[in-house]
Amino acid sequence: MPAEPDVLIIGAGVVGLSIAYHLNQRGASVTVLDRVGIGAGASGVQPGGLRQQWGTRVNCTLARESMDFYAEVRERLQMRVDPGFRACGYLFLAHSEDVLGKLSENVRLQNSLGVSSRIVAPAEIAALVPGLDVATVVGGAWGADDGYFDRPQSIVEALGALADVQLGDVRTVGDDGVVTLQSGDELEPGAIVIAAGVDTPHLLPELPIHAEARYLFFSYPIAERLLEPLVISAELRFAAKQLADGRLLASDLGAHGQPETDSEVWRATVREACETLLPRLIYVALPQLVAGLYDVTPDHQAILGRVRDRVWVAAGFSGHGFMHAPAVGRILAEAVLEGREDEALRILDPGRFAEGRLVPEPQVV
Repeated sequence: MPAEPDVLIIGAGVVGLSIAYHLNQRGASVTVLDRVGIGAGASGVQPGGLRQQWGTRVNCTLARESMDFYAEVRERLQMRVDPGFRACGYLFLAHSEDVLGKLSENVRLQNSLGVSSRIVAPAEIAALVPGLDVATVVGGAWGADDGYFDRPQSIVEALGALADVQLGDVRTVGDDGVVTLQSGDELEPGAIVIAAGVDTPHLLPELPIHAEARYLFFSYPIAERLLEPLVISAELRFAAKQLADGRLLASDLGAHGQPETDSEVWRATVREACETLLPRLIYVALPQLVAGLYDVTPDHQAILGRVRDRVWVAAGFSGHGFMHAPAVGRILAEAVLEGREDEALRILDPGRFAEGRLVPEPQVV
């Protein structure tokens, strides 16, 4: 390994690579260390969704800044491949007045921060999503600017191409800032940022991050466009979207257990929701099951900030790391190099759990 960098980042997922990008933009020497390689964890299987509809101020702010970055991502990262963002819209459904009230509160917050979401009535929902049966729907929240990248992994790859990524398995990160590898080698960079997703607690066991399995069903490509926006019904534990390549993506949002024994239960949840909401999808086969891991915290919010003298963390994103990575990269780069304390660092700091300052995110998918 070359001379000690100004900053060593542990984890070559989208968050770690975004931090490296923003550090490099500010003239720092940066090495990204990963035991497997670029996008080998959750960043390699996430489907590329971007949304600004959140239930906390900090997430709305992070999402808005990240959306602006992603709008120019091809030019910023000198990409040869167009990642192909499509503003298909996100629709959160409510089947009860209580849930609609909560969505309305979220929309008021979003609108106050410049997000152009709105509450929609069943008649408009039927127009937005042809074929959606609104018999059980009392309303919903609609964000027309939200959408999906056709090729999200191309962004992860482009960030990796601009970074100095090296293979290495980290054994410990000491209180003195010394990084010990499984090989026995030791590194002492100027600063360390741990962005290792579900593996972060192996290096920072004091952080309350645990792995939570999530599962997505996929169909084979379908030529006909059956579903354009992403439709989410928390009450039916259901989400579905047709991707640009024609594949239908669907999920039982409450899936727990093991694929070998429980996948048919999850599939039944998806099928029942389709029967209720999207009958045109009933006969679409979903043969492929893809597993991923969320790095989850008690309030389903990221942990951002300093944990030791020269050690920082950016982990625990609970499934929205890709959505917020550009803003997080900028915030951590400025904090590490310039000592700036963005509002997000004061809200999502590691100490909030011990101090009872949790910031529950109500609109997690």
